[in-house]
Parts: sequence; C-alpha cells; structure tokens
Amino acid sequence: MSRILAPLPLAFAIALAACGKPPAETNVSGDAASAPAGQTAQKLSIAESALPQPVRLSRADIDDSISACQAFGDHVNARWLAANPIPADQTRWGSFSLLAERSLAVQHEIARAAAQADAAAGSITRKVGDFFASGMDQAGIEAAGLAPLQPLLDAIDAIADNAALPAFLRDSYPLGHGALFSLHASADQRDSRRNIAYLGQAGLSLPERSYYLDEREDRARIRAAFLDYVATVLTLAGADADQARAQAQQVMEFETRLARASLDRLSLRDPAARYNPMSLAEADALTPHFSWSAFFQSAGVAEPGTISLAMTDFFREVDTMLAETPVEQWKTWLRYRAINHAAPFLPAAYEQAHFQFHRQTIAGQQEQGERWKRVLSALNAGMGEALGQLYVAEAFPPESKAQMQELVGNLSQALRQRLEQLDWMGEETRAKALEKWASFTPKIGYPDVWRDWSGAEISRDGYAANAARLQTFNNRYMLDKIGKPVDPNEWGMSPQTVNAYYRASANEIVFPAAILQPPFFDPDADPALNYGGIGAVIGHEMLHGYDDQGSKFDAEGNFVNWWTDQDRARFDAATDKLAAQFDAYSPLPGLHVNGRLALGENIADLGGLTVALDALRNSLGESFEDPMIDGYSQTQRFFMNWATVWRIAFTEEAMKMQLTVGPHAPGAYRAIGAPSNMPAFAEAFGCQPGDPMARGDEERVAIW
Repeated sequence: MSRILAPLPLAFAIALAACGKPPAETNVSGDAASAPAGQTAQKLSIAESALPQPVRLSRADIDDSISACQAFGDHVNARWLAANPIPADQTRWGSFSLLAERSLAVQHEIARAAAQADAAAGSITRKVGDFFASGMDQAGIEAAGLAPLQPLLDAIDAIADNAALPAFLRDSYPLGHGALFSLHASADQRDSRRNIAYLGQAGLSLPERSYYLDEREDRARIRAAFLDYVATVLTLAGADADQARAQAQQVMEFETRLARASLDRLSLRDPAARYNPMSLAEADALTPHFSWSAFFQSAGVAEPGTISLAMTDFFREVDTMLAETPVEQWKTWLRYRAINHAAPFLPAAYEQAHFQFHRQTIAGQQEQGERWKRVLSALNAGMGEALGQLYVAEAFPPESKAQMQELVGNLSQALRQRLEQLDWMGEETRAKALEKWASFTPKIGYPDVWRDWSGAEISRDGYAANAARLQTFNNRYMLDKIGKPVDPNEWGMSPQTVNAYYRASANEIVFPAAILQPPFFDPDADPALNYGGIGAVIGHEMLHGYDDQGSKFDAEGNFVNWWTDQDRARFDAATDKLAAQFDAYSPLPGLHVNGRLALGENIADLGGLTVALDALRNSLGESFEDPMIDGYSQTQRFFMNWATVWRIAFTEEAMKMQLTVGPHAPGAYRAIGAPSNMPAFAEAFGCQPGDPMARGDEERVAIW
C-alpha cells in the first residue's frame, strides 16, 4: 500500500494496528453507504471559525526576493515556514499537520459529545463516547496502576523453560500481544481474490535495524537512551535499579540480534522480499522449534491454506533463539515489550517515560500533546472506522464527493492519453498498461459499507482494558479473513485521515474525506489550485500503479510481469536518473535523501503532476482566457499550489528518522523535484538553461 505521505504522528504511535490493517470508516451522509443496525451516527454542529484553518496559497506568503527558478520551494514556502515554527507538541509542521489538527478538532467535539450523550447501548456513539471517557479518566488510570497488565505479566513469569516459549507465543498472538513477528491477512500476491496470512520480521523497539547497528554518534546516543528507558519502565514495574539496568542490557542484546537478521527498509520495498508462499508443513520444517500448524490451530484458523513466510533468515534466527537464548532473557524481553506496548494506557509515570524516549529522544518532540489528542490517537488506532462514521456525518458534504468523482474522471482520461503516446513503451506493454488503467477503482471519502463493531466491548471503566479488548477484537477480525475472499468494500484508512493511498492488490486509489480540503481541494477555488493540489494527488496514486514496484502487479492485482524486457530496461534507465536526482538532495550536513528508498513516491509525483497539468489544460479548453489571479497564470498557480501542499518543516531528529525509514523524500524536495523536470514549469516562470528549476536535456527525467 502506497501513501501520499507517511502517517502523521498525531501524538505517538500506538501499536494496536499491529493486529491487522487499519479498519475502514463509517459515514452517514445520506449516500449509498449502509451501516449495521444500531450503528447510526448523530449529527453535531461545529462552527467553522472554531477549527484550525488550513494552509492556502496566498499572495502574501510569496517571497519575490527569492527567484522561482532558483529556489521554487523557498519562493512559495519560506516566508510561511519562518512565521510558523514547529509547535512544541509536534515533530513536523505544515500543510498536512494543520489539516490533521483540523480533523482532530472535529473528532474532539464528536468524542466529547458522544461521551456526554445518553446513547443506546451497543451504538457507535456509545462505544466512541465510553472509550474517550475512559481515556480521559486520569484518576481512574492512576488508581488501576499496573493491574490491567498483570495477567499478561503473570503468564510471562510462569514460562518455565525454553520449551514453554512456543505455547506462550501461540496463546498471546490471538489476543493481539504478538511482538516477535508480524502477522496480517492480505490478498495473495499471486491470487488477489483471496486473503492469506503474511508473516514477517518484527520485534524491534527502535525505528529500523540501522539504529542498532550504525556507529554514527546520533545512533549511539539513541541506543544509550534506549537502555535508560528500558531500565526505567522495568523499575516502575518493580525491579530494583541494578537489576533493571542489567535487564535493559539483555533487551538490547536480544533486539540487536533480531536487527542483524532483519532486512533494511530499502530491501523491503521489493514485493518479492515480502512474499514467500509455502504450506504449513514447509513452514514447520523451516522452524523446527516453532510449529506453525499448532500456531494457526491455537489462533482458531484451522485451514489457513498457503501462507507467506518471507524473510526466512529472520525466522531461522528466531528459531535458533527459541532453542539457545536463556529463558530468563526471553522473559525479560517479553516483560519489557508488554509494558512498553501498554505504557500509553497506564499511569502517568509509564506514559511520560514512553513519550520521553519514543517521541522526544527519537523524533524531537519537545512536549506531549494534550491528553485528548493522545486519547484520540488511541481511539483512531483501535476503532477508527467507528469514529469515522461520526466524522463523515459532521464534516464531509455529499457534493464534495461528486466534485471529486469528476476530477478523478478527468485525471483518468489524461493518464490514458499519456499512456497511449509514450514513445518509449512498446505496443505489447502498452496494451497491458491500458488494461490496468481500465481496471482502476477509485474510492472517495468513505466506505460504501461500514464495518460492524457490534462485537467490540467497550466500557467507561478501564482505559487499558478497553485497549486490550480492542486489540483482541481487531486481531480476531484480521484472523477471520485468512483463507477467505477479499472484501472489495474494505478500506485501509479512516475517513478522518489526512492522506491517500494506492493498493496494488486491488488496483484501487483511495482518498479519505479529511484530505479533501485546502490546499488539496476547495470547491470555490480556481481550477489551477484544485488540479495542482488534489488533482496531482489523484494522479500520484494512479501512477503508483506504474511505479518501480506497483508496475510489478497486473490489472487484477496479481504479482505478474507484464512488461517486455526492452520496455522495462528503458523504464529503469529513466528511474535510475530520478533516484540519482534525489540522492543529491541533502537536508542535513552529511545526510542525503535515499533516492532508491523514495523512488516509488518520486515516480508517482512526477507522473501525477504531469498528468494533472494535462487534465487542467484539458478542462480549461483552447478558448480559455486566463484571469491572471494575483498576477499569476493558471499554470503558475498550479505549480505554486503543488509547492504549498509540500510546505512541511521537520525537527532535526524527525528529519533523520525520515531519511532512514520514510519512503517519502522530505516535503521541501518534493516541492521542487518533479517540477524541475517539467519544461512547462520553466516556460511558466521564464526559467533559463542552467537555472536549478530548469534541468537540461541530459539531466532532465522524462518518464511519462
């Protein structure tokens, strides 16, 4: 699944989503959508003036002292970024962040109203309200202490020897407590109509394997802070200081061993690295100390059929550790992981320690977000679709969906024209490319069919208990998909998420309601802004179907090569140049963008922006007379709004993490990367050969 932007850290990451893909959301705007009985939403009334205002392209923000041809991103964004520093409770700030804050403000009003409502038992409103109220009950959380986690800690303490470890892992995974490896259900890469179980590497507390293995000074500081953090949470849970420090070293050694056996982020971009189909008997043979047959039987999946167990070196290492690593070290690691995972739902001392390490040390966030934001983060992670049903009723008018459908249609036609005219693509490949184009499925705003939450048990008493029950509920929902047909109505994001994505297995492009606001989409704006905003995003998601990885899937979403060798070689030559272009960008001294890691997103940016400009010009028609708004042409405003979308600043720590684990280049380089390859930009702004924003024929990347 490819997104227009990496998920925004609204507070800190909650690991509830590890039990499967994020749920689809709900909506009650009177459309064709349907909801299970008893799950209707209640309309609120929230004043527009009370919401954070989104970023819009404004003449006042343009810095005429900076040449558009020399530094286009600074020309459009530097003045605004200088006047709007990153807030203390954020790690990045800009267009996406303000829309996320706007979405959160609406969600906050919804959750507060739900908590105060006399809603029917079992209704969506009641569940949302009870979860929110339990999270806001700080006194109740303090009084409960570590008690909500005690049964799991007791089960860990009861592990007698290494031979008992597999049984513990089998029992804990169905409850959503799995930390050692990932497990999710998704479409079989060779048969996109059926879900299979995917097992993959996991078990690391730090963002990526390099955080354990690199000798860089900043990585060493984080490792030292990690030891302090582990010792702190183990001390809070009852260990004495010396014992906790020794146990923290055991945790570090345990995870470093997992890191050495793990693939890096760049390797994981390849679908083949994440897909290794086999039978249960073959999986059992790969890990003789851990029976996958017993694991799935314990999980209530009697007939999983073919499973995917990729990253075999990782699983071989885990199997060796099950036999050789002392059981007390295993128990120490399991105890720490349980506390770390639950920390956001535990008393303030645990939550503060979790924040200080995961958000402050690693990402540079100086202050915790307000408690209501943290609770909403957990609510979104655990039952985002339920909250989304209420959100759509409040914040997404049906006419926005109709306008988006028209834009999608215009972008689709522009993409077809491009595919038909590519001079480097042969007719055999072109026929398959057009077949894929014809099968694109757009999803806009919210799901047509909402997920049923009637089985989720939520009470007003016990925040940690609610989170644990949702883990189990969501994990059961995921496990029940294994071996079943893929549900075409399911969404991978909630409507209140400020993002968009392409899913290769379904060949679908998805645009949640919350992104359909300025600077992306404004029903009252001139065409240039909408095409340079959401139009380019639509094109971006479509072009993911043809990027270096999405192009490995056919019209039906199967992992099949449909390219001739000659066409693939031409494509790779062009994308190699794009990777090299981004490799040259250096956000921090000595650190560069990883052009290979960000390649798929940059291919989609270049293609999406190119197709969006075609669609804008098609929509305006040959007889169009440009009104020159604020003295700028429609083409200029198109590119200026594209840059406005990528108006994003990072803390230094967050930037370092983005360069290591993020599949997206930082926004400052996305603002200029694609336009600098487009002759239309140079023409619009009068750029001359040699200007940074007017790449010459030898260095210009032309794919689409």
